[in-house]
Amino acid sequence: MQPYLALLRDVMENGVDKSDRTGTGTRSVFGRQLRYDLRAGFPLLTTKKLHIRSILHELLWFLSGETNIRYLQENGVSIWDEWATPDGELGPVYGAQWRRWQGADGQVYDQVTDLVEGLKNNPDSRRHIINGWNVAELPIESDKPWENAAAGRMALPPCHLLYQFYVADKTLSASLYIRSNDLFLGNPYNTASLAFLTHMLAQQCDYDVGDIVISIGDAHIYRNHFEQVQTQLQREPGPLPQLRIRRRPASIFDYRFEDFEIVNYEAQPHIKAPIAV
Repeated sequence: MQPYLALLRDVMENGVDKSDRTGTGTRSVFGRQLRYDLRAGFPLLTTKKLHIRSILHELLWFLSGETNIRYLQENGVSIWDEWATPDGELGPVYGAQWRRWQGADGQVYDQVTDLVEGLKNNPDSRRHIINGWNVAELPIESDKPWENAAAGRMALPPCHLLYQFYVADKTLSASLYIRSNDLFLGNPYNTASLAFLTHMLAQQCDYDVGDIVISIGDAHIYRNHFEQVQTQLQREPGPLPQLRIRRRPASIFDYRFEDFEIVNYEAQPHIKAPIAV
């Protein structure tokens, strides 16, 4: 995970201090890219322990098409709590766009189903894409995101918004564009989530895994994370763990949390940091 740690140093040393929607303030750089070879190991941070339960349950929730946080809460995941309405609604966020994108003619598009069919039947296509940036349903900027959800709009616009997949020599690689990336809390989750998804798609389509590439627009560290970043940068990373998927479900939508095992994950202690809402 040296590329990630190098990016943290880059932002701390060369970034510009900026204001932001939350009022917290950030130090930011623009236009960065990280690449990981999934054959070399599963890209989980070892310089701080990550909550794998949150990462994986969130991904399974996206794939289900659900936008109510009830499933997450039932599985001990609270990362979306601050943005939801009292009854748990978030509006048409990631899952809705992935599975139920509604066109102007009223037709509903399941991007994930189409993606899997395309990867299997037309691997050389350059259109293996999932897009979350639905302009018609973006939120109105507000310090009360749940009000957008209550009005049927997204509580928050997507940060990880464009996924593209690439097949060569029976090997699946993935590219993700993130418009705005909280590097200390968000990026490690985004990286692991993309790696999980790539492994799942590869298994469903009988491919090996290749590289994942993460391109970031605004790459930032919140001001109230500076101390935590310095703590992390003083730690020496260890070897990457491996991912083992215990079974092959009938479809991409049938995976369960229990299907995944992270082998030899030895991480240093968790570093607590506040979420900017």
